[in-house]
Amino acid sequence: MTRLALLLPLALLPACGLPPLTPAAPDAAIPAASAPAPVPLDPTPPPPPSPQARTVEDFDTTTAEDRAEALATPPAAAEVALGTTIVSLGPPADPGIWIETPLVDSPVMGRVDYAPAGTSVALELRPSGGPPGSGSQISLAAMRLLEIPLTALAGVTVYGPGA
Repeated sequence: MTRLALLLPLALLPACGLPPLTPAAPDAAIPAASAPAPVPLDPTPPPPPSPQARTVEDFDTTTAEDRAEALATPPAAAEVALGTTIVSLGPPADPGIWIETPLVDSPVMGRVDYAPAGTSVALELRPSGGPPGSGSQISLAAMRLLEIPLTALAGVTVYGPGA
């Protein structure tokens, strides 16, 4: 029950109508990637959580294989740093390993590094439609893999395919 009490306010945060958080300026000077090289997205995303989902484990429907692959995927030779962004927890009921960010204009596969934990994860980069510097939302599964506390606003580096 305590986990639900912590998770529920976070799930409602995107709907509160507040303007997006903006970092001090790390990604403000970096333009959104335009026309990245196509990288295949996962054709079979995990199922959505059950309507009875109450715990973090219930909401994270990725398989052990999905998580192992996301952690084991090495950086692509042609990937480029798209910039840094501040992330917060995205909708917990949106399954998969992804980040919605203003650093891309179309969905592509990429990678995110979280320096404080020394972690890196391959994930889907989704366009947020927000202006540069508006911050990003990241999936519950990705936050867990990166070892970012679920209530944190954390700085990450986003990498995508080179042109």
